[in-house]
Amino acid sequence: MVDRDDDVRIGMKTSAITLGDRDVPTVMGFYAIYLVSWSGWLSAQGLHPVWWFFWVAALVQAWWHYRLIRNRDREGCFKAFRLNHWMAATLFAGLVLGSAWRPMAQASPMP
Repeated sequence: MVDRDDDVRIGMKTSAITLGDRDVPTVMGFYAIYLVSWSGWLSAQGLHPVWWFFWVAALVQAWWHYRLIRNRDREGCFKAFRLNHWMAATLFAGLVLGSAWRPMAQASPMP
């Protein structure tokens, strides 16, 4: 989304151009699928409830990214693109801590 104008000028077909006005809802839809998938899978693993704190933190990050990209300005889109990895890092931290703090009786190897 950052270089959409440049892509149009050189005739490149990117997802941001193909999606047009549906780019922001599509990105947010993928965030929703990502977060719901992780919550569903990790809920079944019996992790310590600390996991949910990190999941909510990732949800807040997704909302922040929406606020950055909703107007499709270059600066906001680039910032969201540049900082996107922090959502995965947040979920990973929740997974690690939720696994480490899970009661030993419930602990089972993850598939």
